[in-house]
Amino acid sequence: MSQTPTRTPRSPAAEAAERELLQSVVETARAIFDARASSIFLHDTETDELVFQAVSGEGEEHLTGTRFPAGRGVAGYVLASGEAMVLDDLRGPGPFARDLAESTGYVPASLMAAPLAHSEGVIGVLEVLDPGERSRASLPELELLALFARQAAAALRLVTLHRGTRAGTATEQVVTDEAVRRGRGLELVSALRELLESPGAL
Repeated sequence: MSQTPTRTPRSPAAEAAERELLQSVVETARAIFDARASSIFLHDTETDELVFQAVSGEGEEHLTGTRFPAGRGVAGYVLASGEAMVLDDLRGPGPFARDLAESTGYVPASLMAAPLAHSEGVIGVLEVLDPGERSRASLPELELLALFARQAAAALRLVTLHRGTRAGTATEQVVTDEAVRRGRGLELVSALRELLESPGAL
């Protein structure tokens, strides 16, 4: 009888790097889009759930670790479709699951969401809730969020590259250092926003 492979725990350094990276992503996204909150969900493929892995702003004190079915809500839709989306008014019909939002203690009026995707697929979703007025219904802003999410996914993939394998300490440290470097590189996205806001920007 075949046995399910045992998942080898990652090192504390890799886990710390992942937490630091994800938290920096949501904090930067919240600042870039002048949002009341930002969050990252990662897809747990074993349970088919989306898990709050990092939160900035509303709900940051208690939401990390909270789970909900991957097939529900805006995050579920973005996970399945692989497409970024913006919803200016969440009172009407659509993929927004109000009951899920109410269970978190914060119901936004608008939100933007983009998939965390790399070459192997969509691993999660980045959301910004109640973004500033300029960010709403703006195609360049949605494209900026999508770019930010892709860069975050690429950095996160480096951190999780050796999940389930026995990586040597030296190899794992190289992965961690590279992930931190790419995480810092996310700051370049702020420069793209400045370019979009500059006179004569396309």
